[in-house]
Amino acid sequence: MRILLSAVCGFCIDLLLGDPPGLPWPHPVVVMGRCITALEKRLRAAFPKTARGERAAGMVLAVSLPLGTLLVAGSALWLLGRVHPLARFLAETVLCWQALAVRDLHKESMNVYHTLRTAPLKKARAAVARIVGRDTQELSAEGVIKAAVETVAENFSDGVVAPMFYMLLGGAPLALCYKAVNTMDSMVGYKNARYIHFGRAAAKLDDGANYLPARIAALLLIASALAGGADAQNALRIWRRDRRKHASPNSAQCEAVMAGALGVALAGPAYYFGTLYEKPVIGDSTRPVVPEDIPRANRLMILGSFFSLVLFCGIRALALCFFG
Repeated sequence: MRILLSAVCGFCIDLLLGDPPGLPWPHPVVVMGRCITALEKRLRAAFPKTARGERAAGMVLAVSLPLGTLLVAGSALWLLGRVHPLARFLAETVLCWQALAVRDLHKESMNVYHTLRTAPLKKARAAVARIVGRDTQELSAEGVIKAAVETVAENFSDGVVAPMFYMLLGGAPLALCYKAVNTMDSMVGYKNARYIHFGRAAAKLDDGANYLPARIAALLLIASALAGGADAQNALRIWRRDRRKHASPNSAQCEAVMAGALGVALAGPAYYFGTLYEKPVIGDSTRPVVPEDIPRANRLMILGSFFSLVLFCGIRALALCFFG
């Protein structure tokens, strides 16, 4: 019951506050990022500078950071529980809050929307660069809109559904373990010269960790389209047709649903670190994307977030009823 209450409270705090500046502690993802940077430097120095050596070093990183996160978070909560059950509950609630990203995803993507409407395109490119990994310097207005909508769709899975899935399965420690996996993938899981070998293990681990949550997230987005007045039938059709149109087994799941629900085409060729990647188009271009597609995508994301909370909390509550 403690985990259930912490998850619900953490979700509500995230909706209200997001990640406000000036907190007296660093965000867990920031700490994870610093650890990844430090570990990468040391592991590259310790292992041979060959493809095999880089793969071995990357495997050590992929194992040590998630397990270390799980151990540190779990031990800290256990120690606080020995002090007082309320101390553990409060700490776990804070960690659940920090594992979620509903409000910040909405805030940053809507910042792109407002910048597009009120400022030069250059500023909109800078705004979307805060939330995407692709090169944004040459994006057209259409490219900026697509990037923002795709990020809302993909991060609905990575930043909301997946952490909540693991949170309700094993509490804040398991949710943070997932965040460590996802953060590693976002930092080293690239197929460029620097990370093609070193980041392989992290990328594969992220694929595995997201496999089930990504598909649950896609179905929740279809339900959101149905409840929110979007084109749920087309969302389901495009998901069935285009959900595998990505090098990752998971990334196109929610993008396909979002493209179908909005009736637009997403993805397509994009530049990463100066290299053009010929990614397939997802969805049908029944109309051009417009700035209003960003708030439309956000409405589906927020509705889906509530659905995910109800779904996972309901499953855990039923498990508690039947298994104690």
